[in-house]
Amino acid sequence: MSNVKTFSIEGPKLLTLNKYSDSRGFFTERYKESYKSLLGISSHFVQDNFSRSHKNVVRGLHMQHSPGQGKLVTCLSGEILDVVVDIRKNSPSFGQHIAIPLKGDEPALLWIPAGFAHGFSTLSEIADVLYKVDCIYAADKEASIKWNDPDLKIDWKVLSAIVSDKDNRCSSFADYKRNPIF
Repeated sequence: MSNVKTFSIEGPKLLTLNKYSDSRGFFTERYKESYKSLLGISSHFVQDNFSRSHKNVVRGLHMQHSPGQGKLVTCLSGEILDVVVDIRKNSPSFGQHIAIPLKGDEPALLWIPAGFAHGFSTLSEIADVLYKVDCIYAADKEASIKWNDPDLKIDWKVLSAIVSDKDNRCSSFADYKRNPIF
């Protein structure tokens, strides 16, 4: 039976999926429309995004605004540490984060509503990540917070992070707090 986990930060939810195993491997239903009601999602998904990352890669912390973009994240293979930061200025958990391990062989879906910055680190040699979004990507509506911002104190669980130039040039969380978009 699939179950839904909530966190100390209101909004994100984790749905653990049913897994049927035998000597051949396992089977799971990665997505069904009914999962949306289990997670309290009312929006429609309009795009699927896929990434493959090598060990120690850190991606994030990304968000999209006007409109905000919700994400339904799953790890298809390998293992990641998924990080969600509350960036809603009026939230009691503003600036706090949760870090959730996601593994390809432990099927789960992580719902991240709009109003959160998102990123992940790759803990396995290779990890494949698929996520559905509820609005089309728009480069001019994208924003980011520096992945290793000292105010956020995120432990990415990697020894030597491999990060894109773009993610290394992001604004600080202090800058975001001066001009929040959520």
